[in-house]
Parts: sequence; C-alpha cells; structure tokens
Amino acid sequence: MGCVMWFFIFIAIAMLAAPETSAHEYCPKAECEETKQKIRQIQSKMRQGYTRKQGEKLEADLRKYRAIRSKRCR
Repeated sequence: MGCVMWFFIFIAIAMLAAPETSAHEYCPKAECEETKQKIRQIQSKMRQGYTRKQGEKLEADLRKYRAIRSKRCR
C-alpha cells in the first residue's frame, strides 16, 4: 500500500478512537419532550401534597429527569 492509503487508514482509526468532543448527547426532539412531560407530571404531583417517603421519591425522580434534560436536550 502507498503512503496515501496508510494516511487514510490512520485518520480513520484516529477518528474512531477519539473521545466524544461534545458534552451533550442530544436526543431526538420526541425524547426531550417526553422527558419534559415527566418533569411537569412530577411537579404537578408535588403540588398536590405527599408524604415524606413519596416526597423523597418525587425529588429523586425530578433530579434524575432534570439531569437527563440538562445533559441531552439543550
């Protein structure tokens, strides 16, 4: 193989091995809307009142979906 061919092979391997350059992993719009809807549902439940145990779960779920939205939807 010629030098040019080895160059292209090297570039291809380097591109495959390179780490992700973006801090965000973008979702399709439908997945982002679903995540935002889940956040709205949790917030609605929180406005209706809850026990301590329910509140802890709601807060954990809210943190989880907000992290997903922050990482993947903006």
